[in-house]
Amino acid sequence: MMSSTPAELARRIGSGLLSFPVTHFDADLEFDEGGYREHIERLSQYEVGGLFAAGGTGEFFSLTAAETERVVAAAVDAAPAGTPILAPAGYGTRTAVAYAQAAERAGADGILLFPPYLTEAGQEGLAAHVEAVCRATSLGVIVYGRANAVYRADTLARIADNCPNLVGYKDGVGDIDAMTRIYARLGDRLTYVGGLPTAETYALPYLELGVTTYSSAIFNFLPEFALDFYAAVRRRDHGTVLKHLSEFVLPYTDLRNRQSGYAVSIVKAGMSAAGHPAGPVRPPLTDLTARERAELAALIATAPTPATTA
Repeated sequence: MMSSTPAELARRIGSGLLSFPVTHFDADLEFDEGGYREHIERLSQYEVGGLFAAGGTGEFFSLTAAETERVVAAAVDAAPAGTPILAPAGYGTRTAVAYAQAAERAGADGILLFPPYLTEAGQEGLAAHVEAVCRATSLGVIVYGRANAVYRADTLARIADNCPNLVGYKDGVGDIDAMTRIYARLGDRLTYVGGLPTAETYALPYLELGVTTYSSAIFNFLPEFALDFYAAVRRRDHGTVLKHLSEFVLPYTDLRNRQSGYAVSIVKAGMSAAGHPAGPVRPPLTDLTARERAELAALIATAPTPATTA
């Protein structure tokens, strides 16, 4: 499959809902490629802006480099033509460069650049990190701002000037003032992606800041609900958004917040409840308890659907 150009990728990801497919593991915590391919094929039947293989919800942090390349290659092969597949890069700069080059070999359409591993860094160092990755690949790059990699507007502007293939900024911080400054400074030069956990919670206010899309983990197990929610956000249908928030999203986040790391675990539990099990999470994450899984299954059973929200 031919990869998208950076400009094509930017247009596509900004036009629709994005999602991070979970990575399937078997009982021995080995990659279940068959189950993963079926999942990619199932999600690709829906109109999405792109899928992030081996991303945060895909447990990038628990995969080896070889496993990551295998997951990305499987996603590229399983997705139909026209569904952009984005691959992860992260850790130290040289490691991130190697991940980006591996993603290009695997046929990915773009890169999501995660924060560097562990250490804090100033703006000059973060800029050098992003620019090194952009120079190492012809693919479009989206930089993920969160944790120890929080980018100022002037830093992003400088990187964008130096790197034509920097196409997007994914916000995982939730700082309204910072996002306002970034959008005011860069405007349509970048595509902006909402990247906070359970991004549906922030989708409507972020739309006013130029963030036209977000990554939905819920899409893994309730794709129709996730797409209906996204459509309501884009048409600024406050009534439907608030209904979906109160009836499903906020109770879901309450369950998610019971344990650190549940942002991933709850998605895999949702997959099982929806009849598409993806196996356990790898340590250091832990799975939901049996009682919590039952609570989630009951919540999913009552989730609003497009047919009930018209």
